[in-house]
Amino acid sequence: MPMPKWWGHVNKRVFNPRAIAGGKWPVLIHVGRISGATYRTPLDAHPVDGGYLFVLVYGSRSDWVQNVLAAEGARLWVDEREVELASPRLVGEDEAFQALPDEVARPPKLLRITEFLRMDLVTG
Repeated sequence: MPMPKWWGHVNKRVFNPRAIAGGKWPVLIHVGRISGATYRTPLDAHPVDGGYLFVLVYGSRSDWVQNVLAAEGARLWVDEREVELASPRLVGEDEAFQALPDEVARPPKLLRITEFLRMDLVTG
């Protein structure tokens, strides 16, 4: 796991509510795989051809990632609209970096992030 798990707990309880309230971050809306509750998680969501790419700062075992994989999709509040996302899949850094536009900064090597989540836009 690139970032310590305890920092994720701090983020979830302190920074995430502020980020959601501020309205400047894309917010992933997903359903808990065990609880069935709806969760909102502010994330860096990078538009790529046909969908979005998410940097897995806490790794693929994060609750939100496991929820999205189990549900086979989620919704994303971005640019003052909600979009439906499907076909979530983990991708490596080669595929992720190839999909990201050049102007998007890559995660620092120090963080050792090697997994990313990609989802497709549902159209129609």
